[in-house]
Amino acid sequence: MSIVVDSLAEVHAALQHAPIGAVVVDRAGVISWANPAFASIVGEADPAALRLALVTLWMDPEDGEALLQMLQSHFATPGEARLPWTRPTTFKRIDGAEQPGEITLAPCSGAFDQFAILHVRNLVRLATAEKRFSQIFENLPLGLIVIDGGQRIVQLNQALANQFGYSREELVGRSLDVLLPPRYRTEHQHHIDAYTRAPVARSMGLGSDLTGLHRLGREIPVEVALTRLETMAQPLYMAIVTDITVRKRGQEALQQTNAQLEEFTYVASHDLRSPLRGIADLVTWIREDLGDENMTPEVKHNFDRIALRINRAEQMIDDLLSYARAGNRDLETEIVTPCDLVDEALSLALVPESFTVEVEIEEGGSPFRAPRAPLATSLRNLIGNAVKHHGGENGHIRISVGENGRYTVFTVDDDGPGIAKGNEERIFKLFHRASPGTSGEGLGLAFTRRMINAHGGMITVRSPGELGGACFEIHWPRVLLKEMDDE
Repeated sequence: MSIVVDSLAEVHAALQHAPIGAVVVDRAGVISWANPAFASIVGEADPAALRLALVTLWMDPEDGEALLQMLQSHFATPGEARLPWTRPTTFKRIDGAEQPGEITLAPCSGAFDQFAILHVRNLVRLATAEKRFSQIFENLPLGLIVIDGGQRIVQLNQALANQFGYSREELVGRSLDVLLPPRYRTEHQHHIDAYTRAPVARSMGLGSDLTGLHRLGREIPVEVALTRLETMAQPLYMAIVTDITVRKRGQEALQQTNAQLEEFTYVASHDLRSPLRGIADLVTWIREDLGDENMTPEVKHNFDRIALRINRAEQMIDDLLSYARAGNRDLETEIVTPCDLVDEALSLALVPESFTVEVEIEEGGSPFRAPRAPLATSLRNLIGNAVKHHGGENGHIRISVGENGRYTVFTVDDDGPGIAKGNEERIFKLFHRASPGTSGEGLGLAFTRRMINAHGGMITVRSPGELGGACFEIHWPRVLLKEMDDE
């Protein structure tokens, strides 16, 4: 269907400031008028300079010949029966440069019957965008696949072909089912149907383990993100497929190691408790057989030392059990406020009144969701250590809270003797005491680190800190990474 135009003046006014090129030509392709956008495409500063030139001068010869033939057919057809015609072409600028474009013959009739309008699009930006997309598509180290509405594979990159053991030629045109385990295919179709009704970029299979089917028949764990590609033709969908085999193996190995450690700890504690209790019973019986009146002060002292060491050994077993349990992540979370956590830790850490305590909560110390107990326990342990290892009656402790990326950072700084150089990592080992003269079995910091690591955080120490002693930092995640949620 052609557009009825009353006058050339109307056309000039409508197209003068159009964002795409426009020219008015006669049946021989001679330009009678051009707008500034077309002049810019061919590299001419003044559109009037193009008047009476052949439009084909700036076109590829083959495309120019096709346009002239189309013009002849166009003018030989009655106005109301004329149809639009579009062809991609390459335009040659006055400076000799070439750029991709697209030319459309728009049918007109009425007072404009002896002329035709050509709309010209500069496709340089589109071609550049397509080239960049192609480069990213091919070089991204993640599997990329494009499918159509019928679940047929339209395009894929080499990374995806390698993940599934195929060549790209083997997969293009085939159904996506070839990459899915049979048990997923029906359900997958339901998911795709739902996605096409509401095509929002998202991850697939949230809360479940997804697998793909390798060419050799084995299944590989994957993560998939799906998005819609906007095209002028049929709808297309692109999936980003990540092979997480190595990560899954690492997670499984870590889970097995933690389970084995916990099992070993429980078995060892049971096997150690039995002989300890037997020794304690024997000591009690011997002491009763001897009677207090038959024992010298030295013998009584030795019996007391034996009882003390048995109690200490039993306490070490309890500490080992606590250490093993600290590797389990607490799934009970709540909204916690850093200021409240610090107040709670201070109230339970029994800080002497002779100590000065500073608390600095930065603007970033806002509430977040986390398991309260392990975080509060970790803070309490660090504050208690600052008191226990200080060595003086009057001390200074500074507790500050801020944010660093996705972490909330709790800092406990003191003015005590600090950590001996070279011991910054050793103090987190089992049964290592930072100060030999203090009580305890050296499990506090090991327990604290294991508990923090189990929840996706980390603990570090530097010495001297700003106050001259030890400075501990807890980086606690405000948002857990997905692999933590998957455990």
